[in-house]
Amino acid sequence: MSSRVPKASRYTEQLAGIDPVRINGKVTQVIGLTVESEGPDAGIGDVCQIYPGKGAPPLLAEVVGFRDNRLILMPLGDLNAIAPGCDVVGTGKPLTVQVGAELLGKVLDGLGRPLDGSFIPSRMIRYPTTAPPSNPLFRPRVQQPLGIGVRAIDSLLTVGQGQRVGIFAGSGVGKSTLLGMIARNTAADVNVIALIGERGREVLEFIEKDLGPEGLARSVVIVATSDQPALIRIKGAVIATTIAEYFRDRGMNVMLMMDSVTRYAMAQREVGLAVGEPPATRGYTPSVFAGLPKLLERAGTGPTGSITAFYTVLVDGDDMNEPVADAVRGILDGHIVLSRDLAQKGHFPAIDVLASVSRVMKEIIEPEHQEAASALKKMLAVYKDSEDLINIGAYQPGSNKEIDQAMSQMDGILDFTQQRTNEKAHFDETLDHLIRQFNGS
Repeated sequence: MSSRVPKASRYTEQLAGIDPVRINGKVTQVIGLTVESEGPDAGIGDVCQIYPGKGAPPLLAEVVGFRDNRLILMPLGDLNAIAPGCDVVGTGKPLTVQVGAELLGKVLDGLGRPLDGSFIPSRMIRYPTTAPPSNPLFRPRVQQPLGIGVRAIDSLLTVGQGQRVGIFAGSGVGKSTLLGMIARNTAADVNVIALIGERGREVLEFIEKDLGPEGLARSVVIVATSDQPALIRIKGAVIATTIAEYFRDRGMNVMLMMDSVTRYAMAQREVGLAVGEPPATRGYTPSVFAGLPKLLERAGTGPTGSITAFYTVLVDGDDMNEPVADAVRGILDGHIVLSRDLAQKGHFPAIDVLASVSRVMKEIIEPEHQEAASALKKMLAVYKDSEDLINIGAYQPGSNKEIDQAMSQMDGILDFTQQRTNEKAHFDETLDHLIRQFNGS
């Protein structure tokens, strides 16, 4: 009899969740990206099921607003089969996602389902996707450096466990390649990678070329391509964060990478405009700027584990002060700027060290590391200020001691900050090289 108790308990829980009186709503109209329905009773964020009829499976949709006592629903799929009068059934809860160690090595869609059609065990835990950010008083300080495996970052822009960093760049400057290097080389326990609004062609290319089998084996990849509905792109970002939170709650150090937060903001703008929000800065609605901190603040340190996050920001026309870039930079704990000029010169990763900053670096590194990094940055700044004079031959060696020193060290600096995509740099070896070559220079 004792062996039957867990099974009976499970059935009891399922029966408790059943509503014996189901009140359906009806689709009244479809306007643009939204569906309006009369009923059922539901609140903002609740998931409903729309039944197209003719034996078609139900379409999931989320309540995003209300108008004239009607629900405004945003579909999590294709609207083609929806017609006036279709039944709308409320689930009474927000979207959840299955989480567990079985997700490692999986590629999921924007709703957390395997893209390859493989099976996810039903015994896995379900996490709500609407978790609030951690209480700031229960969020430990960032105190421990985390090896990223990229020399320029580990030495000059050191990242700590639980830090949140933005990677700012225009298109085609190497954001995805840099993320792949981090995923393969990082000392974190688990990678959670969200490809939001990517071209479909680039997904398999990133997984096979940039991530590789080694990186995929300890990663969970969430894909919501640009052709999918705006709400699925939003949910892809939220579900990736939820999966990262699960592993963090199990005491792991998680690396969360999202490419890109700009396309997440664009999807939020589509939803906001569809429900009648007024456009504000460059067409972005107020809810975009309200939603960014709610997503980005979910990453960070926790009582048992940490989520170290890298968010790529696609800047239009290389304008680092466009609205989304400016808002994200104010929320995160540092930013890495990729330079088109460096990329055009064949310098990869194309990190502009002088334009980048890690806000916690001074708190987590040793004094000799700080001295060597400051010396290298100073030489870079001196050389950059005098580069035009040097290139046209107007500078006479011996005129300025600092410029002479920067010129003599420049080849070594360029060699140190460049790295092949398949080259792994160990954190301790990188620091030894930095201190030996540049400390006291």
